[in-house]
Amino acid sequence: MKLGNNTQLTEFILLGFVNQHKYRYVLFTLFLIIYVTALVGNIAMILLIKIDSRLHTPMYFFLQHLAFADICYTSAITPKTVHNFLAENKAISFGGCTVQLFVYAMFVTVDCFDLSAMAVDRYVAICHPLRYSTIMSQRVCILMVVGLYVISIINASVHTGFAFSLSFCRSNIINHFFCDGPPILALSCSSIELNILLLFVFVSFNLSFTVLVVIISYIYILVAILKISSAEGRKKAFSTCGSHLTTVIVFYGTLSFMYFQPRSDTYQENMKIASVFYGIVIPMLNPLIYSLRNKEVKEAIKLLGKNYFK
Repeated sequence: MKLGNNTQLTEFILLGFVNQHKYRYVLFTLFLIIYVTALVGNIAMILLIKIDSRLHTPMYFFLQHLAFADICYTSAITPKTVHNFLAENKAISFGGCTVQLFVYAMFVTVDCFDLSAMAVDRYVAICHPLRYSTIMSQRVCILMVVGLYVISIINASVHTGFAFSLSFCRSNIINHFFCDGPPILALSCSSIELNILLLFVFVSFNLSFTVLVVIISYIYILVAILKISSAEGRKKAFSTCGSHLTTVIVFYGTLSFMYFQPRSDTYQENMKIASVFYGIVIPMLNPLIYSLRNKEVKEAIKLLGKNYFK
């Protein structure tokens, strides 16, 4: 990779946030607490599902992979961000930047498709309860997860490969707190039209396809719930979707704002704020949403607590 007149590019500088030096100790503490909470929450969720046999269902199988993806992509960006709040040298090596972008892009994509797989699971559970175990068999669930990982690897490989095949001659300073696609493309003196096209096509497909699956699933779910005669039955049916629907709204809402907001003078700073929310905050929120709003998870936590402390 070249920078300028045949100068070898070996590192990038992560600019971070405006005035981050002024509030560096506050930001360091806040981001560290969020990251540790996200790690503890998601690891606990995975272990709880492993331990409690009542949670060995397709819904929690997909939830395990959601928690795993959250751990991976927040770990790709948060430790370096936390370190840079106090570090004088905010450099990241060329290889480190490549790995960071790949891991981040891959596991954000895993999150997208995993949430849509969970929507399909809820649709089958509510609309076809008698055939649920047959339709959502272990083999089907494994194939769905393998498929979403394959798609995610392809997506991340294309973005990362095309981004780092460019020549960088303007600067090596990335106006972001981690190596994301658009800020890296902004440094290139090569033609980035193909990169922008690929970014638009892949992001549009990933979001459009997965959101469409979620919307169609919930339309059928809503129709099925409205057909239930008793209010208690409707409440019970919808409660099984509450946690997932909350997670979907938060995740897709933030991601859509990130990639489809109009260009303006504050565009880059808005990108950073959105990235903080879905790259660092959401991995912390997901296990909280599923533990506070999900009856089965709360019961599993209580039972585990009783067995541990008795």
